Amino acid sequence: MKPETRYLNETRLLDFSHPSLLELVKSRGWMALPEHERIAHIYDFVRNEITFGYNGADDISASQVLSDGYGQCNTKGTLLMALLRECGIPCRFHGFTIDKELQKGAISGLAYSLAPSDIVHSWVEVSFENKWVNLEGFILDSTYLESVQNRFSTAEGPFCGYGIATPSLKNPPVEWKGSDTYIQKDGISRDYGVFDAPDDFYAKHGSNLSGIKRVLFKHIVRKWMNKNIARIRRGEW
Repeated sequence: MKPETRYLNETRLLDFSHPSLLELVKSRGWMALPEHERIAHIYDFVRNEITFGYNGADDISASQVLSDGYGQCNTKGTLLMALLRECGIPCRFHGFTIDKELQKGAISGLAYSLAPSDIVHSWVEVSFENKWVNLEGFILDSTYLESVQNRFSTAEGPFCGYGIATPSLKNPPVEWKGSDTYIQKDGISRDYGVFDAPDDFYAKHGSNLSGIKRVLFKHIVRKWMNKNIARIRRGEW
């Protein structure tokens, strides 16, 4: 059974008719690719060409994420969904919370203390070969991930920190091969279930911060966080 057409709909956040997204899809030639390769190219673009970093808020549009050029689980997921739908690939949103412990290292000091103990998290479920496949491994760009792997090259078994919660830091399942990809799955603390679009989730559950904390995060704290992530990406430990 084919997924319902609602999994291809445009929304305020999934604004795939925005000129910047239309031009990206056209210039990359994704629509001419077979389905498996189409997903692979879109997935790799969001994973590596949109680097890991913190936007002004979780509930921003796909076109804003593309303009920023960086994002985290929720914002990169919004862009991934918009591009998949523009290219005819049905997808949906799965909402969670994760323990903030997995962010330690990537986030430190005041930024870490401001973060809620349970952080809003999500991944994208894509319809492929008549099943739903979970995509979470796109959150960290390969350069950032490889820097953490090099720093903790002797780590064995489960690893938690620096935006990672995985059974194996050396070989996390982050490459698109037609099956589930994960990088933070082991940090999940609450499952909110699936939603047609991120808009529906945020309307019901909100985003990570509100009030003065949201203002501080947007204008000050996230800039510290992004500088720290840039240092890690450069291998400056």
